[in-house]
Amino acid sequence: MNISYNWLRKYINTPISVDELSAILTNIGLEVEGVEKIGGNKDYLDKVIIGEVVSVEKHNNADKLKVTQINFGNGEPVQIVCGAPNVAIGQKVAVATEGTQLPTKEGESFTIKKAKIRGEESNGMICSEVELGIGEDNSGILVLPKNYQIGESILEYISIDEDYLIEIGLTPNRADAMSHYGVARDLFAALKVRGYEAEFTPYDLSQYPTENFGKNPIKSNIKNTEAAPRYASVYLKNIHVQPSPEWLQTALRTIGLTPVNNVVDIANFVMHDLGQPLHTFDADKISGQEVVVEIANKDTKFTTLDGIERTLKGHELMISDTEKPMCIAGVFGGKNSGVTNETTSLFVESAYFDPVTIRKGAKAHALNTDASFRFERGIDPTLTIDALKKAVLLLVEYANAEIASDIDDFYPKVIEDFPITLRYKKINQLLGMEIPKEKIKEIFTYLEIKTIKENDEEVEVLVPAYRVDVHREVDLIEEILRLYGYDNITEPEKVSFSIIPSNKTNPEKVEDFVARELNAFGFHEAMNNSLIKKEYEELFHFPDGEFVEMLNPLSADLAVMRRSLITGLLENVIFNVNRKNKNIKLYEFGKIYTKLNNTYQESKQLSLVVSGDIGGENWTKNQRKASFYDLKGVINQLFERLGLRIDSESPTEDANLQEGIRLITNGKVLGYAGIVNQKLLKKIDLNQAVYYAQLDWDVLLSMVNQQPLKYKEIPKFPGSRRDLALLLPQTTTYQELYNAAFGLKNELLKDVHLFDVYEGDKLPVGNKKSYALSFFFRDNQKTLSDDEVDRVMKKLIHLYEKSFGASLR
Repeated sequence: MNISYNWLRKYINTPISVDELSAILTNIGLEVEGVEKIGGNKDYLDKVIIGEVVSVEKHNNADKLKVTQINFGNGEPVQIVCGAPNVAIGQKVAVATEGTQLPTKEGESFTIKKAKIRGEESNGMICSEVELGIGEDNSGILVLPKNYQIGESILEYISIDEDYLIEIGLTPNRADAMSHYGVARDLFAALKVRGYEAEFTPYDLSQYPTENFGKNPIKSNIKNTEAAPRYASVYLKNIHVQPSPEWLQTALRTIGLTPVNNVVDIANFVMHDLGQPLHTFDADKISGQEVVVEIANKDTKFTTLDGIERTLKGHELMISDTEKPMCIAGVFGGKNSGVTNETTSLFVESAYFDPVTIRKGAKAHALNTDASFRFERGIDPTLTIDALKKAVLLLVEYANAEIASDIDDFYPKVIEDFPITLRYKKINQLLGMEIPKEKIKEIFTYLEIKTIKENDEEVEVLVPAYRVDVHREVDLIEEILRLYGYDNITEPEKVSFSIIPSNKTNPEKVEDFVARELNAFGFHEAMNNSLIKKEYEELFHFPDGEFVEMLNPLSADLAVMRRSLITGLLENVIFNVNRKNKNIKLYEFGKIYTKLNNTYQESKQLSLVVSGDIGGENWTKNQRKASFYDLKGVINQLFERLGLRIDSESPTEDANLQEGIRLITNGKVLGYAGIVNQKLLKKIDLNQAVYYAQLDWDVLLSMVNQQPLKYKEIPKFPGSRRDLALLLPQTTTYQELYNAAFGLKNELLKDVHLFDVYEGDKLPVGNKKSYALSFFFRDNQKTLSDDEVDRVMKKLIHLYEKSFGASLR
């Protein structure tokens, strides 16, 4: 949100500098993200002359440039090459003539010289607001009002007093500060509480006439009082639409708005001044002399001010007449009811709309306007009439308006101030220190919080209705702290707390542990958006269920919720490969979402992806392509560190994988791993193998043993290794042999490894393969004898022969 320093000072007078003011604003929660000096450069503009565009032709050698002829009223037109998209015949423009020095944002200047631009002579520059140093709009040239006289200096019409543009990063809860008046009110409270010199000048409406003007000829029919709790209006006649006065144009330009005409500019000014959006209708275009406020009928066609025909969804609050919709309430006006140069009468609306209703209407059409920004967050319901009166007074003064009706105020149920009881001990408990009660009362006074009753232990107060963010005791304590100053909270001399041991699994701790382990394995963490493209439904294969679709997607790329982490990780791989980074090891924690039998399901997953070469280039060894076993090895080590062990494996049915296995422990499927289908990779233009694993984090977490690590001394006695070469059926897996060996539960057996596999024509006839296994034995109490090891080996051979049909080679 942009704030003008000069505009702000119309409400608050303080000797502190703009830098000090910015620091205090940040300290009270209105974070200042930037301060920019504007104007104050009269010396630069003495040669900027008002001209009229009499000709615009396309540049022969540049598509985006135009060759214009500018008339200054003192002879032949002057040719200037211009790149602005909005330059047109008949415009009054500001032209920096030869020799003019213009400022830059860096505080330097550049001189306008006669030049040739792509072969065409250019004798000056048609300027934008930014180039003149009088505003923030750099989208095109500054178009001046028709009444400006050509040939005169721009200084005759434009005020360039020094000002500062203060950019505030307003948080959604601070609806009370969405205006210059709101910021000034909050700033004044902070200054006074902290002992600064400051004076606050409220807005003055004493000049608003008190006589009876009669009934509004245009009836207001509020059919939905929940969506429109308050709706006020007034009728004005004999309007003269013309350019706004210079002070008003300067104020709007300073905060980045482009002046339009006096009626539109006054409505915008009041909105940014007091925080109350207004809407001005051409009264002559209101059919049936009636304004109807109701929820829209679904599929109704409505053309907005930008010329776009929109189909209403059926939950927008609409302002209509007896024949047609005129405005999406609190969001955007209609093309056929707006103010034009021919407008002579106005129906001016000032309302308080339900924030949720306005938010739905704005999101339904992806519209984000200054009005919806305020209504969505909750404006001040008590300011409705004051803002309307201020706008009327300005229209009377600068548009020659005549007040032709009393203010019609529909307000059946008054929005009351909010009562809160505050316990003094709760303040001390949360802040760790005691703030004097007199200081608390002072803070309440400056925040316009009224005290109802109090005693030594607590105080009951009424919070103004415009403070939509203060409805709880803790919110009130935050307000006290915010004004008192976070920096004024003293550090405690000691901190006391109790350590309560727990056997419960700590999900965050486990996730952090796994992340650190994967980082140690050379993986990098990926964080992808949960929203993906709808076309992925046909490109990828997903289990039973449907995509969870967004009701109002921001774009086609963010239309549905992901059903697997593979979509985002493959996008990451493509991104890296396209930038010559082909060796990739990534992991991601994230949730997936599915709609199944009209119910919504979500689960958390951990996915890993490996692609490219393992290890970097090195003169001592050749590079090796990543394989499935690199990925599975990482998973095995990870499981071992978590106290888990894969009991069995089975082929996966995931169609995104060309080959893969399911990982099973204690009868539960922990996930799957494999090589991504080559046909899928070809469709997404990825020309290298990708290995992918997806683990069900919720299931894995439920099985993790979080007991502390147990350490044991290095064995004192040597171990013994024996090898077996077994002839086995093709269907037998190493995992089955591994599990069977430890199934004997012999304490001497410590480890089993597969160190060779052979499948070839030298084996006996039949579907056979050869596995070479190593077995490692150790007794922690004494040195093993050959007889002890032989007895275990005989049991193992017998087990393999009986259970798997194995034979020794």
